[in-house]
Amino acid sequence: MKFATSTLQTSYDSPLGRIILAAAGKHLVGVWFDGQRHQPDMSSWPVACDHPVLQQARAQLTDYFAGHRTSFDLPLDLSTGTEFQQTVWRALLKIPHGATRSYGALSADIGKAAAVRAVGGAVGRNPLSIIVPCHRVMGADGALTGYAGGLERKTALLQLEGAF
Repeated sequence: MKFATSTLQTSYDSPLGRIILAAAGKHLVGVWFDGQRHQPDMSSWPVACDHPVLQQARAQLTDYFAGHRTSFDLPLDLSTGTEFQQTVWRALLKIPHGATRSYGALSADIGKAAAVRAVGGAVGRNPLSIIVPCHRVMGADGALTGYAGGLERKTALLQLEGAF
């Protein structure tokens, strides 16, 4: 993934652990649980607690975790990924709150039914956890499968949304 050199960061203490939020310009570019897989090196990104998009993301996440928000209204920049990854991430945005989708169905949704493994890889590298709801993707049999933030967090997010 490629992030702008002007990327800024802040942290948010969620009920599921510390989350790092990142913005570039007027867009949110990253939401990662601290230490999750595929997290970029953020050591050179300045901390900017007062950045408007980061403040807005923090407020909306607070509402989400309190059960008052079922969707997010944030300016997102998905351009850190490849064209294929961006296609998968846009498809994730279409999975409604409280619903789940299998990797196979997601692959079919983007017109790449045979690309289940590649879709799984793109889902796992989603830079905007929770906001772009990769936690709503399940195995073909409905089983919980990989989540970069950990299966216990995936379970908690799905329970919060009433998916099970």
